[in-house]
Amino acid sequence: MTVRVDRRGAVTVITIDRVDKRNAIDAPTTQALDAAFNAFSDNDGSRVAVLTGGPQVFCAGTDIAQWAGPPTERGGPYGIARRDLPKPWIAAVEGVAAGGGFEIALAATMIVASRSASFSLPEVRLGLVAECGGLLRGPRALPVNVARELALTGLPLTAPRGYELGLVNRLADPGQALEAALELAEHIAALAPVAVRESLAAIDALYADADRTGWAATAQARDRARSSADAEEGVAAFLQRRPARWSGR
Repeated sequence: MTVRVDRRGAVTVITIDRVDKRNAIDAPTTQALDAAFNAFSDNDGSRVAVLTGGPQVFCAGTDIAQWAGPPTERGGPYGIARRDLPKPWIAAVEGVAAGGGFEIALAATMIVASRSASFSLPEVRLGLVAECGGLLRGPRALPVNVARELALTGLPLTAPRGYELGLVNRLADPGQALEAALELAEHIAALAPVAVRESLAAIDALYADADRTGWAATAQARDRARSSADAEEGVAAFLQRRPARWSGR
């Protein structure tokens, strides 16, 4: 199993467990994450979820050698990125949250991160675009110029800088992101479920129209990038561990 689920009272802890692959998402992991979040969503006794990759790394995004499989019916890409979830969930980030890993964190209700963690959208280095929410949620969670820099350079943003900019809710010492996220989750889980649910729904409703526009624009950018010669070259260069030779086509 590449995903583990642990119930701690009203809090569900979901752990991506492919540490040897830096928790990169392949098709079985997408299906397992979808199943874990479906179960959390459908269980009235589970009020808050925490998603972690363990103490070393959160998620390096798509497993380029295997790919992540098709979007799921309820969760979309990775079984998470387009999920309409009425309950809050928290991303507990240690180490790297890169590409789809960062986009998974952006889909969360809140982010708790280790001071040694970092966030990045390196897709441009492969001739691709961040197609799982980064192009619409990044500018919402960060100042737009910072979001542009991440999308156009592929360079990382440190967790302390992310905290200063409002991306990260709470910082923790290295190895303690899960514990800090659990503290926050348990606080929320102890509150009135209806009030929490309705507050979350009201805030999410503010961005419903922007989400529709953002996903449509992202799909257009995805299709154009994927069909380019540069995308084919970028992926090949990555797998062959060599510099890419861009043609601009």
